[in-house]
Amino acid sequence: MSEWWTYSLEDFLLFSPRVYWRMFELHNAILWPLQALTLAFGFAMVVLIVRQSSGAGRFVALVLAILWALVGWSFLWNRYATINWTAAYVAPAFAVEALLLFVVGTLLNGLVFCRRGPAAWTGYALLAFALAGQPLLAPLQGRVWSSSEIFGVAPDPTAIGTLGFLLLARSKFLPLLLPIPLLWCFSSGLTLWSMGAPEAWASFAAVALTLAACMGAIIDQRQPAA
Repeated sequence: MSEWWTYSLEDFLLFSPRVYWRMFELHNAILWPLQALTLAFGFAMVVLIVRQSSGAGRFVALVLAILWALVGWSFLWNRYATINWTAAYVAPAFAVEALLLFVVGTLLNGLVFCRRGPAAWTGYALLAFALAGQPLLAPLQGRVWSSSEIFGVAPDPTAIGTLGFLLLARSKFLPLLLPIPLLWCFSSGLTLWSMGAPEAWASFAAVALTLAACMGAIIDQRQPAA
């Protein structure tokens, strides 16, 4: 029997890259044209935040809660779990994140989008990637457009986009809202890394940038006023 340290991530992969990306093709085909609606809502939420519209916090939180519930049920539970049994245990975490967003952001109005500085710019960068950049990775990697990962439909851009929105908000509840998106991005990055997919770097970068932005914001808050 081989020693445990002789194993690599590839040895624990339950599916081939071809099966993994084919899963997104099938998922997109079934949900089309929902992708256009989720992207439209994503850009609309960014506009509301930039304009500092009243009620933006409640609206953004409500939409994100719906999208997390949708992705957890339609993708993780009904599709990803058919090739990766662990997805069935991750899907409830998406439901928890949806509930937290709804309670904190919609019922309690606990998200205020007024943040400025490096954390805010990091948030906008993550949103730009989640909404516009990630869908382009499929053709750039030589795959068909129909295998693209779309915000609000696929888990990675949904999690990265959520991190972006949360970095734009000031809230005492951020320690409750950030862990699940961060953990998903990290675990998804490991999966993509084991497949040799360059997309892994996007997931790892989202985690690193978010943690760096949060640490920077904490340090700024502790700085004495001039």
